[in-house]
Amino acid sequence: MSAASVEAVARALLYEGYLLYPYRRSAVKNRQRFNWGVLHPGPDHEPWQMCTECLVRGDGATVLEATVRFLHLFEHPPDAPEAAGWQEAIEREILTPSTSIAELRAAPISLPFSFSPAAVRGRQLRLDGRVLLSAEPVLKDVFRIGVTIENHTAVGADAPRRDEILLHSLVAAHTVLHASRGEFISLTAPPTSLQEAAAACGNIGTWPVLAGDPELRDTVLSSPIIVSDYPGVAPESPGDFFDGTEMDEMLSLRILTLTDEEKLEMREADERTRHLLERTEACTAEELMRLHGALRPVRVLGEGP
Repeated sequence: MSAASVEAVARALLYEGYLLYPYRRSAVKNRQRFNWGVLHPGPDHEPWQMCTECLVRGDGATVLEATVRFLHLFEHPPDAPEAAGWQEAIEREILTPSTSIAELRAAPISLPFSFSPAAVRGRQLRLDGRVLLSAEPVLKDVFRIGVTIENHTAVGADAPRRDEILLHSLVAAHTVLHASRGEFISLTAPPTSLQEAAAACGNIGTWPVLAGDPELRDTVLSSPIIVSDYPGVAPESPGDFFDGTEMDEMLSLRILTLTDEEKLEMREADERTRHLLERTEACTAEELMRLHGALRPVRVLGEGP
């Protein structure tokens, strides 16, 4: 599995739950959104941290880097027709410098970040936070790697409503870790000799799994949505639907059966839902048939890398 495939999975998880079928603002299920991977401004609002710990086999020359991604929300202004208060998002990314385990043991990385409001059609607030990257030995050639994401955005003393606190929050936060000259260990199915070390890893609000090429074992994806080792987007999938990894056929057919009025509301809800509608309507009969009845082998936990 290539780096592009890892990016596809990470992007699908980034937008999981962004907007649910029938993809309209008026749908009851879309009146309380953004429920996964939300880091509130801390430390007065919980949760404000996301902590990943995993194991890597290597030595002092093993080089690590972490990519943190999340959604930065903005809210439509009160005078926006039919969309007052509706929240959309732009993507944010923080990349730690490539650092060897020897360097991390001597001085863990503390990387502050700030994102000012972007040029969007609505109200967006400044976000401030910090990413921490550390390494500590577990065995001679095994190290526990830690990545902590913190939201340090300042808010007023009064407890804001949920929609307001989301504007101060990191939404759908997740981490991708990459190792050079080293191999990550599965926490889901660790080798017997490392089961105790794997159980001692503390993960808060997220779960790390192996991703990418099973032969290399050089990538970990840590997400608030639990998936298996080596997750992948089905090759026949036409794109993200925001609300299910194995529901492409059902969601495609349901979208195609919406009335013209429902499709109009979906088209006007959000730029992403408009693209989703146009993509689904453009599917050919052959593409829809590829979504039906795909069978894949099941890998038993403990087998393979």
